[in-house]
Amino acid sequence: MSQSTPGAIHRGVLAAAARLSQANYSHTTCAPVRDLLGDLPSAYEVQELGVTARVTAGARRVGRKVGLTSVAVQQQLGVDQPDFGVLLDDMDDSGSGGIDIGALLAPRIEAEVAFILSRDIMASDRNSVIDAVEWVVPALEIVDSRIKDWDISILDTVADNASCGRFVLGDARRPLDDVDTIAVTMSMTRNGEVVSAGDGSACLGDPLNALRWVARTALDLGRPLRAGEVVLSGALGPMVPFEKGDVVEATIVGLGRVTAHSSLAGTNRSKRTS
Repeated sequence: MSQSTPGAIHRGVLAAAARLSQANYSHTTCAPVRDLLGDLPSAYEVQELGVTARVTAGARRVGRKVGLTSVAVQQQLGVDQPDFGVLLDDMDDSGSGGIDIGALLAPRIEAEVAFILSRDIMASDRNSVIDAVEWVVPALEIVDSRIKDWDISILDTVADNASCGRFVLGDARRPLDDVDTIAVTMSMTRNGEVVSAGDGSACLGDPLNALRWVARTALDLGRPLRAGEVVLSGALGPMVPFEKGDVVEATIVGLGRVTAHSSLAGTNRSKRTS
């Protein structure tokens, strides 16, 4: 980015936020925003502007997602570090009418371990993070990008709320003491065919490492993880396209199963299975 003054950076943040907002409003993809941003803090500023606008319009914050934790997914998107986004209540299709594929632009789906918190996380040491986990849950995340052709850098995806789309939590809820988060193994099928597989070690070596990472990063940004929040810890294997009519089921051995069905509004449903 050629701009270097605080004023120029601020204008870049506002311009990036406006570009992504217009893409969301018009339901069309846009050019990358990395040309407007100089660093990760400015990208997270754009993210927060977008989230705040949605909250002002009536959405409610319900958690965070950690992205780009799997080497396979990093290689798919050409990035080399995690990011995080904010989950809103209108992204949660757990047990509801399902995934409205028509509301998304270029959706892809991945399976992961989710954590539900019982308390705020005000320190990122391992004990503080572990003590805050109430439940461990299988999850499917449907990621989506407002950036045309998924042409993203780390700055683009962070600004675009870590490419958040939708998510589905499974019914199975287990205490952390009952789950070896490194040893869990995942197999994901789409329309009966295995399309992704992996294990807990694919997620930063351990999904708990991803939880610690987002706890620390959220604290650094002054927006700590809160009691009751859901944290999607990141993909256990490669993500795959998610299209109209697809039925995707992930089995995470040692945790449970979760299923999502995509179609158009009024005809779709997603369901949770234990």
